[in-house]
Amino acid sequence: MAQKVVTTYVDDVTGEEATDIAPHSILIDGAGVEIDLTDENYERLLELLNPYLHAEGARRIRGTTKVNGKRKQATAGRADSSAIRLWAKNNGYEISNRGRVPASVREEYQKAN
Repeated sequence: MAQKVVTTYVDDVTGEEATDIAPHSILIDGAGVEIDLTDENYERLLELLNPYLHAEGARRIRGTTKVNGKRKQATAGRADSSAIRLWAKNNGYEISNRGRVPASVREEYQKAN
């Protein structure tokens, strides 16, 4: 007997089915969600957040998580990559929407910020 399994990816905002959907984590004031977005909707989200993320006086911090009731420093992850991708695209770098951000781009981002 043959079996065919079909996985359908759906954008959580629009309900649209697409192949370019990826999960993204959002953390604000310690509360977080993971949302599945198309590349287009993810770029729209970053554009909306850009003025806040790059506001004068804004300070970069690392997220924290609770482990056994104690706060623990989280490692740089998707949120940092998202900000770096947005910065890179706004500064003329060609960078994909997925995968690892090249070290050279991360270094240039760190120098600029």
